Amino acid sequence: MRSDVTHFQCEIKDRIATVRLDRPDRKNPLTFDSYAELRDWFRDLVYSDDVDVVIFGSNGGNFSSGGDVHDIIGPLTKMNMKELLQFTRMTGDLVKAIVNCGKPVIAAVDGVCVGAGAIIAMASDLRLATAEAKTAFLFTRVGLAGCDMGACAILPRIIGQTRAAELLYTGRAMSADEGERWGFYNRLVTGETLEDEALKLAQKIQAGPNFAHMMTKTMLAQEWAMSIEQAIEAEAQAQAICMQTGDFERAYNAFVAKERPVFEGD
Repeated sequence: MRSDVTHFQCEIKDRIATVRLDRPDRKNPLTFDSYAELRDWFRDLVYSDDVDVVIFGSNGGNFSSGGDVHDIIGPLTKMNMKELLQFTRMTGDLVKAIVNCGKPVIAAVDGVCVGAGAIIAMASDLRLATAEAKTAFLFTRVGLAGCDMGACAILPRIIGQTRAAELLYTGRAMSADEGERWGFYNRLVTGETLEDEALKLAQKIQAGPNFAHMMTKTMLAQEWAMSIEQAIEAEAQAQAICMQTGDFERAYNAFVAKERPVFEGD
């Protein structure tokens, strides 16, 4: 998997990729270029055999301030409808790429996490945050609808319909404490331990059966649009596939030997 990216930071070590936006002096806003490069990077992740887990981290005490006011919002006011739709589809494609990348994604959120930054955290599978995290879907603050990049579909599934509606209508910041109580954040940690805790979680997941993790992520996404009957059948097929993997046999042999299984992802 490529780590030689241009518009964000990327480090790959021990099959864990850590990415973060790279403009800490401006609280890590997104630009047209970083949107596109992140989208392409997560799309390529589907075909990567050297990354099992992704951490989307903070930088300089902040996660992301969303779309850059000068580099994105200003130019958008001068675009025609065709150009605007190309942009909004591209931003949505980043969410789809994160959801469909086949690898668990952990958001490690510190400080400002707003707009498209909040969407990236939302699209991740797991979220850790510091007490200083302030998360806002502030699209109405700039005269736009709250239905941006899948927010009206995904956020209610995480925190509930009425809580999501409040955040999307008002654009107010959700405190870290609210985020944890509402289930948006898995847990809160200190700023000093945020990166270590995210890495520990990533290592725990990476040590597991990574082909099976891919199947879990796939089913979490696909079953949104399924009936219970369809979901049960889809999971029966997914589990039967996993039962053909070497990791399934390794787990059985380790259990018989009273040992901890060592998974290899096949």
